[in-house]
Amino acid sequence: MNTDTLAERMFGSALGALDALTVTIGSRLGLYRALHQAGPSTAAELAARTGTDARYVREWLEQQTVAGFLAVADPAPEADERRFSVPDDHVPVLVDTDDLAYFPPFLNAICAAGTQLPAVVDAFHTGAGVPWASYGPDMRIGQAEGNRALFLTVLGQQWLPSIPDVHDALVAGGRVADIGAGEGWSSIGIALAYPESRVDAFDIDAESVRAANEHAAGYRVADRVRSHLLDGARIDRPGGYDLVVAFECIHDMGDPVGVLAEMRELCAPGGAVIVMDERAPEEFTGPGDPVEQLLYGYSVMICLPDGRSHPNSAATGTVLRPATLRKYACRAGFADVDVLPIEHDIFRFYRLHG
Repeated sequence: MNTDTLAERMFGSALGALDALTVTIGSRLGLYRALHQAGPSTAAELAARTGTDARYVREWLEQQTVAGFLAVADPAPEADERRFSVPDDHVPVLVDTDDLAYFPPFLNAICAAGTQLPAVVDAFHTGAGVPWASYGPDMRIGQAEGNRALFLTVLGQQWLPSIPDVHDALVAGGRVADIGAGEGWSSIGIALAYPESRVDAFDIDAESVRAANEHAAGYRVADRVRSHLLDGARIDRPGGYDLVVAFECIHDMGDPVGVLAEMRELCAPGGAVIVMDERAPEEFTGPGDPVEQLLYGYSVMICLPDGRSHPNSAATGTVLRPATLRKYACRAGFADVDVLPIEHDIFRFYRLHG
């Protein structure tokens, strides 16, 4: 990468950072949704619907249009008379929370990470961590909402059915332990796809557990999905689960070996232990593709600081490579690890045996 190319990359990064901030404003204030529901609107009309200030809203509408996210019916009228809208092709990305393309939660989480920049810089000096709770509700909700549509649809409709013995067990009313379940969307997705199944979800974050139980009630599966405030490595529950899962969380845990060992104990004979984590390349090779760049960015700002906030942390970071997961699984008492033939741009699926 030469000087000009690097400078262009930095300029693009500046634009991307500003996009993350302004999209988060639109998402948090409900501006996209209100604009989509009402149709072409002036700044004053949108401000009145959302309880916001018209001058700020006008600047945001113009910025979003210049960025290519929104459309203006006619740029010629005076500023206060221009009408803006969400293009139809942009609704899945900016408005529809049930669509797999919905993206604001990921940017919300990045903005939440930015609030902890001073703490992360300090951690570079001290070697300490930055606890998950320090990142605030925007991080928790952004993380949960980012995977929500995936867990409510693809998890139960494609991923789990592609594993025949797991699918059969769940159809027959199998019991599931969902480790590090956060706000519970994976647990709810399993329950919706398999009406006879029962899911115990576990997480160490109290607000996530509270939200998970509320979500389960909202989706009318609270009789079969229950979230518990527990440390994944210290679950005092009888075993016998037909499926034990950990979705995108092992890399965050201070004691991944202890958690995997507990998952092994929870699994019934003939049951399955499945881990979904980041699709990091097999090896570090220097310049990487966009996915690896994304994983390392999250690792520096979120996952490594969070992981190091736990005592005696393994300090894994977001970039959990297959060899590292296999090493953890072996130390936890598993005999073998298979990579499942489930394709996804960001995630890799492992089945742990023995």
